[in-house]
Amino acid sequence: MAREAFMSTMAPRKKDQNIIRRLRLREIVDFKPGISHYFIHRKLYQNVFPNMSVMNIDTPSCFLRKFTPDGRYLIAFSNDQYALIIYEYRGPSAANELLTSLGVNGDCAGNRDDENPKQARLIRSKIFQLFFKLKNVIHLTNNNEQLNRECSLFTEDSRYVIVASAALANEGAHPIYDEVRNNESINLNYRRVLEDYCLHLIDIRSGKQCDSLSYKIDRIMLSHNQGIYLHKDVLAVLSIQHQTIHIYNIVDDPVSGKRFVKRNSIGRFCFEDDEALLSYAIYDPHQPQNRPCNELWINSLKQRLLAHLFRDSKQKTESTGDPRHLAKFYQNFDHYLSLKMWKMQLLDEDHLFIKYAAEEVFTGRTSESLPSFFAVYQISTATIHTVYENTSSKLLWLFENFCDFFRNCHFKSYQHISSPSNNIYARLLHQRCKDVIANARYGGQLEATRRTLSILPISAQSYSPSPYLDLSLFSYDDKWVSAMERPKACGEHPIKFYARDSGYLRFKVHAEMETQNPPHHALRLVVFAFHPFDPFALSFQRTNSEYIVNLHLRHVNQS
Repeated sequence: MAREAFMSTMAPRKKDQNIIRRLRLREIVDFKPGISHYFIHRKLYQNVFPNMSVMNIDTPSCFLRKFTPDGRYLIAFSNDQYALIIYEYRGPSAANELLTSLGVNGDCAGNRDDENPKQARLIRSKIFQLFFKLKNVIHLTNNNEQLNRECSLFTEDSRYVIVASAALANEGAHPIYDEVRNNESINLNYRRVLEDYCLHLIDIRSGKQCDSLSYKIDRIMLSHNQGIYLHKDVLAVLSIQHQTIHIYNIVDDPVSGKRFVKRNSIGRFCFEDDEALLSYAIYDPHQPQNRPCNELWINSLKQRLLAHLFRDSKQKTESTGDPRHLAKFYQNFDHYLSLKMWKMQLLDEDHLFIKYAAEEVFTGRTSESLPSFFAVYQISTATIHTVYENTSSKLLWLFENFCDFFRNCHFKSYQHISSPSNNIYARLLHQRCKDVIANARYGGQLEATRRTLSILPISAQSYSPSPYLDLSLFSYDDKWVSAMERPKACGEHPIKFYARDSGYLRFKVHAEMETQNPPHHALRLVVFAFHPFDPFALSFQRTNSEYIVNLHLRHVNQS
């Protein structure tokens, strides 16, 4: 009894949930020290939330992708993946008149068990047209070239979007030195076909293509923006096949609006004039023995990596007097020499964060469990400042305490995404995941560190800024939905969102499987596209070839 009395005194006091009182208090009460006014404003989302789901709505023949950062447009890809489609978003109350006239109540409409099937069909057929108006259809590809519907990057002003397309390369029509362009290129593997890629810069408002970049006979990881990264006006593209990072600036153009300007290519060389200097030493670079793929020396970027590892080992040996540090470098030199760039991201306009891994990881001959390394590279000085192993406790500490720097939250709407470094609840969730790995069979702290750092580098614009996914405002099961925009398992029950300060159930998101008698082996996944700030979201379900779209909105029946 004494313990229960003590716990009752420690229980958090439930704050007033009345929206009128909250608005009044926001006007007359000073903010507490250390609490951002932005957070105070966002707390109103606990009173205004999507309280209705419309299941399996009728949509045009396309694949819906995501909202622009300013929330004004929704981008989609045509069903044949040849065109980019832009829809104008009409606001969260666009369907209120229809739902009110039909007297729709409850938190779910349009499902198969609806008491009024005719009304449910009417809602499903009309609701998408009420919320979205077709603005532009931009045809970008044809024939065998298709747009990747998991790849899109928005500029800081939300006016331009970068999308990518790919087509199988006709490898037999090109000489072998086009497929292996330098001595760091990945060995050819029949399981990893090469492709031709094109990046398209699109003006969302006018619907025109401003510029494009082409990469022939290459391999770039486009899914979830893994191989391309945009930071402000700097674009980085990683060619895995040719082990080169291409850096561009997006600049204003009086004719097209925006265009790409090549800044540098990092790999075989680190500076623009390096090739000119090398040409003085080579009489005829077009001779077979002088081609880059036949070079015997180490390329510029790899040499800088090896030099940093050597200096680090030598410094440790001199400071500790233990020769084993330097001996370890010589022992593992061949492994260091065989490392390849796998992923990268921009930390800012001048620093790259590069992940190196063994070539076997690329070709699929082994798993990702092999040792890998992370390097911080400065573009302007061609300097590698530090290198971390994928079991580094120091890098883990940096990631946990400065997570927002890795996510590059420079968009205004992206600055308040929950992370272990800015949110205590995200921190607890992160720690719980580490503890599960550490306490599992064949686990441990080293394995927990390796698994945690495996998500680095973080893909660009891969987190949703929606306040309904803010862990300081709402509590929900991250097994079914999270701020990271990745496919999740499709549950059998609605996802419940609880107010963080009171513990009250605020709303439910119905994204459960609607398919009748789905096969047991079917992979059931759902992807959410939350609006950046409105009480509105879309969810896309895929079961084999079936594509289902659900809509989640706020509706208050005023009749």
